[in-house]
Amino acid sequence: MAAPALVLFGLFALVPLVGVLVLSLSRWDGLGSVGWAGLANWTDVLGDDATWQALGLTLKVMVVSWVVQTPVALALGVFQAPRGRLRALFAVLWFLPLLLSAVAIGLTWQALLDPAFGIGATPGLHWLARPLLGSPDLALYTVIFVIAWQFAPFHALLYQAGIRQIPVSLHEAAAIDGAGPVTRCLRITLPQLKYTFVTSSTLMLVGSLTYFDLIFVLSGGTGGPGTATRVLPLAMYITGFQSHDMGRASALATLLVVFGLALSLLTTRLSGFTRMDSQQEGL
Repeated sequence: MAAPALVLFGLFALVPLVGVLVLSLSRWDGLGSVGWAGLANWTDVLGDDATWQALGLTLKVMVVSWVVQTPVALALGVFQAPRGRLRALFAVLWFLPLLLSAVAIGLTWQALLDPAFGIGATPGLHWLARPLLGSPDLALYTVIFVIAWQFAPFHALLYQAGIRQIPVSLHEAAAIDGAGPVTRCLRITLPQLKYTFVTSSTLMLVGSLTYFDLIFVLSGGTGGPGTATRVLPLAMYITGFQSHDMGRASALATLLVVFGLALSLLTTRLSGFTRMDSQQEGL
């Protein structure tokens, strides 16, 4: 039964991954013949300060995105969980960013954040008339804000589903014992969401390693200003398709895959996700 899925996974995931690994040991400009380079690409990539800067920016995006998105998504999930038309309407509105393409979102926010013609030109909002995407100190955090705006609703949906699976009897019993809404949230809702929290955090952290299209559009394809937003996926693209060095770009891609796999395994191990038992056993 699993054979078709395994064949597709091997064809579209494992085979390209092996190809990229082989290409990381080669010299190729994307057009000419492929030559053997050995470990020269890896030596250049690991010895280049730009690689470690890009990796540091990727880690910063990952951590700050998690810190921003997690409480926002949890608050939205708690708000959306109870049934009601108004809450359902808000849930639909919040979900709209996920239906838009990253290019459309990037171009829209580029226009909104334009210091001359964007929202900063609105009376009373002149304090926003700043080059947020043009400042080396603010550009990365502006990008993280846009990322959170797009993806927080998805994680809110996960928390909403997790809250709705909590047995009502737990809240009813706590209410009979005199527990208020805040106490029930802290003692019942949050502990029952630990599986959802681990799943959301894993998706959020590992997914942060794949941010490319949105940052590409917001930075004009350069990772600028300067290299302020040049995360590892964007550095890989610039190396391969602008500098025409597919060998080094493949080494960066392999490094990104290894880092993502290690992060996923570490998150799963530290959270004890594989050892978790059902929280509803006996209910």
